[in-house]
Amino acid sequence: MRASARRGRPEAILLAVATLTFAADQLVKAAARAGLTLSTPLPLVRNWVQLRLVENTESAFGLISSGWLLIAVGAAVCLAILVYVTVGRGLDAAPARALPLGLVLGGSLGNLLDRIRTGAVTDFIDLRVWPVFNLADIAITVGIALLAMGIARKR
Repeated sequence: MRASARRGRPEAILLAVATLTFAADQLVKAAARAGLTLSTPLPLVRNWVQLRLVENTESAFGLISSGWLLIAVGAAVCLAILVYVTVGRGLDAAPARALPLGLVLGGSLGNLLDRIRTGAVTDFIDLRVWPVFNLADIAITVGIALLAMGIARKR
C-alpha cells in the first residue's frame, strides 16, 4: 500500500466515526424529544433504568452553568481535535487514536449543536443513581477512556 493511502486511512476512520456518532446522537435525541415528555419517565429495566427527558442547560455534574462558556468549551474541544489531526504528525504517529478521537468529536459536536440550537442538551437515559445523560455523553466518555488506556499502555 502506498504511504499516501495509509496516511489517509486514520483520518477517514476518524471522520466516519465522528459522522456516525453525531448522526446517531441527533436521531436518538429527536426520537426522545418526540416520544417522551418532560414530566413522565418511561421505565425500561424494572426501576433501574428509565427514559426521562431532560433539557440540560449545565455541564456534566453541573460544574459549569454558563451557556456561552459551554459552547466555547465544546468548540475548543472540536477545534483541538481537528488541529491535532491536521497539523504536525497527528494520526500518522498514532493511528489507533482515530476511533476514540472520532467518538469524542462526534459526541462533542452533537452536544454543541444542541446548545447552539436550543441553549440546552437533550438528555434522556436515567440510571437513577447518576445524572441523566445521552448517546453523545457515552461516546465522549468511551472515547476519553480509550485514549487514556492507549496512553497508559504506551507508558
